Amino acid sequence: MTPRIVAGALVLCAGLTFTQPAAAGGLGPAPHPDPALLSHCSGSQPITCTFDVPPGHYDVTVMLGDRHEAARTEVYAEARRLMVDSTETGAGELVRRTFTVNVRSPEGQQNGFGGPGTPGLTLTFSGSAPKVSGIGLAAATTPRLFVAGDSTVTDQETPPYTGWGQRLPKWFRHGLSVVNHSGSGESSVSFLAEPAMWAGLEPQLRPGDVVLVQFGHNDKQTTAEQFRANLTEIVRGVRASGATPVLVTPIVRRWFTGSTLNSTGLIVNGLGVDLPAEMRSVAATEAVPLIDLTARTRAVVEGLGPEQAKALYLTREKRDDTHTSEYGATVYADLVAAGLRELGLIGDRYWAG
Repeated sequence: MTPRIVAGALVLCAGLTFTQPAAAGGLGPAPHPDPALLSHCSGSQPITCTFDVPPGHYDVTVMLGDRHEAARTEVYAEARRLMVDSTETGAGELVRRTFTVNVRSPEGQQNGFGGPGTPGLTLTFSGSAPKVSGIGLAAATTPRLFVAGDSTVTDQETPPYTGWGQRLPKWFRHGLSVVNHSGSGESSVSFLAEPAMWAGLEPQLRPGDVVLVQFGHNDKQTTAEQFRANLTEIVRGVRASGATPVLVTPIVRRWFTGSTLNSTGLIVNGLGVDLPAEMRSVAATEAVPLIDLTARTRAVVEGLGPEQAKALYLTREKRDDTHTSEYGATVYADLVAAGLRELGLIGDRYWAG
């Protein structure tokens, strides 16, 4: 069903209305739970709730727990985006959490690699004993945290593949919307060339937004000069919109020689170009904030060693030492979040914890 706008409200099926966003964006009051919204939910493990809303940004309040039973619940939105980490509640205990969801098409990967997904907003409550006792929903105009990257970053529709960008939303409360504008197979070259990618992202940007940019894994035959030029074009384009670019060096692969990562693991391409080093160079030349995720993930992977580091990747499941497991994506998203906090580009009021 197509929603209607009536007297400034968004009218949906079942007679539900959601207040339209105010002109000023940012952190306003979270929506109050509406008992009628639970009628849009089905199942018990997981519990799936679907709402017929148009693309946009939506503040969400969830009341986790049950008045009669103990529960353990985690909350996902859309294409497996983790919004609330596992939350344990005792019988009769309710915990309130708020977050903002970006609803878009395609729902997951922005190059269409995983298909269009489903229209509207989908919330999934999973865990060993998921319980939800209330949901609030309101359209919102908020600052956005955009993520531009490849398959190690993107919203992967199908498990066990998980990008670190999928696990990043759990770090933020309502008032900041994470928009993962990434896709499998993307390089700095293809991102600029494909209409759905840079040309699709650039018009969305506005002052107050932050844009994380990670490329390198698929720049296998990109020269150093071209890689620097591509990153520079993206950085300057983001700045021209009034948004703030942040370069993020690529996560390492689990490729060891002995006890240390080799050149393949450290994202040195087929031409011998040290892509993380080239990204650091662009950050210095253009005075761009940098999260050295290559260095941070290298420290984690080498610290664990070749065998224990398998848990971070899909080594056991898929013989894949590039793409992360849900656990690995969570660890790496936490590293990105730590880097963002250090840069101070996102106000304290938007952080969930």
